[in-house]
Amino acid sequence: MNAEVKTEVPTERAIPSVIKVAIVEDQRKFRDAVTTLIDGTEGFRCSGSYRSMEEALDQIAHDLPDVVLMDIGLPGMNGIEGTRRLKERFPQMVLLAHTVYEDDERIFDALCAGASGYLLKKTPPARLLEGLQEAAKGGAPMTPEVASRVVKMFREHRPPDRSYELSPHELRLLKLLMEGHNYKTAATNLGVTTHTISFHLQKIYEKLHVHSKTEAVAKALQDRLLK
Repeated sequence: MNAEVKTEVPTERAIPSVIKVAIVEDQRKFRDAVTTLIDGTEGFRCSGSYRSMEEALDQIAHDLPDVVLMDIGLPGMNGIEGTRRLKERFPQMVLLAHTVYEDDERIFDALCAGASGYLLKKTPPARLLEGLQEAAKGGAPMTPEVASRVVKMFREHRPPDRSYELSPHELRLLKLLMEGHNYKTAATNLGVTTHTISFHLQKIYEKLHVHSKTEAVAKALQDRLLK
């Protein structure tokens, strides 16, 4: 008998009344500035501020965050490996890459490691806060330049033999999620309800043999599914 595999039902997360954010950043001034922004904004609280990935892995469980804002270019263990380890330890944890790097390789590796979004450090404070809210709801926020690069990667490197029999509608939905849309904005863009989005995502999960939106995004990146 095959063991039953539990699949995450694709629904938009309910935003907590106060979003707890952990920061992993080695540059003290930048780390302190982001901490001040978060603690000084109603509806947010900094649950931890870490200067290294090793420190975060050791202490983050003391006050688990809703979202982790993760630098990539860290001394010691880098943020991509840290993202992978945090996702292994806390599968439901939401992680956002927050970095100066915008090259294809790092974007690809971060998303495949389990990052739910990718924001550049030049992102304005108001947009950073919006991205944290979006991620807490289950979205995939990306800086516009990053979203454009992701779409370009798909167009240039799509293999002809891995369609997974995704329908045109499912591919459109998957592309919207790659571009940073959440359930609500994807539903508006496609002219359907969020319930319909959840239904189609469940079908995408089945066809790609994955169990979450983050895994679907990672597999689409890995297999270059979009034109």
